[in-house]
Amino acid sequence: MNRLEISILLTLTFLLVGTGIFSQEQPITESGGPLMIEQASYDVTYYLLDVKVIPENKYVQGKVMISARVGQPMYSFVLDLDTLLHIGKVSEIDKEGRERAREWVRKGGKIWIDLERTAQPGSQIEILVAYEGRPRVARRAPWDGGFTWSKTKDGQPWVTTSCQGEGADIWWPCKDHVSDEPDSMDLFVTVPGGLVAACNGRQIEKVVDESGLEIYHWFISNPINIYNVALNIAPYEVIKDSMDCIDGTRYPIEFYVLPQDKDKGLAFMPELKEHLNFHERHFGPYPFRADKYGVAQTPYLGMEHQSIIAFGSDFKPGSMIGKDFGFDELHHHELSHEWWGNMVTVADWKDAWIHEGFGTYSQALYMEEKGGFQAYVEYLSYLKRNSLSGLLVRGESSNTSEGWSGPIYNKGAAFLHTLRYLVGERELKRSLRFMAYPDQSLEKETGGKHCRFVNTLDFKNTIETYSEKDLGWVFDVYAYQPKLPKLHYERGKDYILVSWEVPDNLYFPMPVEVKVDKKLYKLDLKRGPARVKAKEKAEVVIDPNSWLMFDLVEKKG
Repeated sequence: MNRLEISILLTLTFLLVGTGIFSQEQPITESGGPLMIEQASYDVTYYLLDVKVIPENKYVQGKVMISARVGQPMYSFVLDLDTLLHIGKVSEIDKEGRERAREWVRKGGKIWIDLERTAQPGSQIEILVAYEGRPRVARRAPWDGGFTWSKTKDGQPWVTTSCQGEGADIWWPCKDHVSDEPDSMDLFVTVPGGLVAACNGRQIEKVVDESGLEIYHWFISNPINIYNVALNIAPYEVIKDSMDCIDGTRYPIEFYVLPQDKDKGLAFMPELKEHLNFHERHFGPYPFRADKYGVAQTPYLGMEHQSIIAFGSDFKPGSMIGKDFGFDELHHHELSHEWWGNMVTVADWKDAWIHEGFGTYSQALYMEEKGGFQAYVEYLSYLKRNSLSGLLVRGESSNTSEGWSGPIYNKGAAFLHTLRYLVGERELKRSLRFMAYPDQSLEKETGGKHCRFVNTLDFKNTIETYSEKDLGWVFDVYAYQPKLPKLHYERGKDYILVSWEVPDNLYFPMPVEVKVDKKLYKLDLKRGPARVKAKEKAEVVIDPNSWLMFDLVEKKG
């Protein structure tokens, strides 16, 4: 297809959009999946987003400047934007800083901008897009994306965003893909007087314009996955504190709470700092200390927005998984994503278990510190009651609807527990620390070089290196296919017989612990079924430390 044919196709698309064929029901893009060649041809280096939020109308007006480096020859610059939002002016900024209008058309959730030339590899492009509209409402935040237009108890606006699945294009024009993070970003947010806009990065200034509107300027100094760019708007009060980092520096803490919950926020601050200290000791320095560690109280459960996590807790333990284990699981989990998700990021959602499974496992490690090994086992046993069947890793590139599922949380944590059984506590913890900071020099880094992309193979290589063991077989069974192995257990008058039945007859030489009365046996099943003596009335517990994932098939001998 030549350029003229493409232009005709795009013009027809524009006419279809104008007639309403691409309606509000048109599916919006997601922040993962295969990346189209037009977008794979460039890398975003910087965003400047300037947005005005009008709560009474549930409306936004904004403009965004995108600076990108060209990787492959391209003559169309393609951005993402939800179909509910409207495009105004589109222009390109030339080397002299002048704006030059560019023709554009929409095709569903994509904006095709004609560059009027072939942009050469290595060159820099700056595109300016003005937009406005009533953004999509999150019906069940954070499990679906959009704006939450809520009210405080005294009727003031309480506005937040969440868009992990659908992506940032749900409320501003961008290249909406998990694999492309800008090196830095400026964010200007205009809100009605009396409201606070708590956002990512560090606050540069706040000004009040002639009409009484307040404009907040935030600067994000590190690479950021753009689904993490967040608005939190309310009559917040901010609790300010600071934290001693394990690298010897000190960084600010900012906790944005509703005025009626300020005392609760102050009371929670020691636990918040305890969680920070735990994560630093296990995984290395807090990654975004050049900006801040921020927490914003939200009307929905939570989200790992970089340097300003969303916190919908009622300030009571048990707010996340439903059982009180004596700490705020929600804060602990969302904080873990500053390492697993925000600093260490998967380039495709098919490996999303590295974000969620590692984060969930960190809660189990915290339980171990608080209550010992049995508390750790109890916590994991509770998690393992749900979501153990299913894929951890998808074989193909995945969007969020495919890559996001229950197993990546609980099965992901349980898988790390299994690996600890195979390689040892020390080797697993060293592997996790290396995954966070593969070079000790990066622990001093605050300018973004410590942020990186990983996948499951990187983790497999890491833990195999530290353990000096081939672990491909356990990844094959627990990560790369969905079905759990079956553990056959036969109880005779004076014996126990144990054997594996593995999906697709995969190689699975997994040893099994069996506790007979007070004696613990570790059965080697490499060559088939294993037998151990046990009196008829003996108390028998299979896998007493809950190391393994399996469906138990019992048979009387």
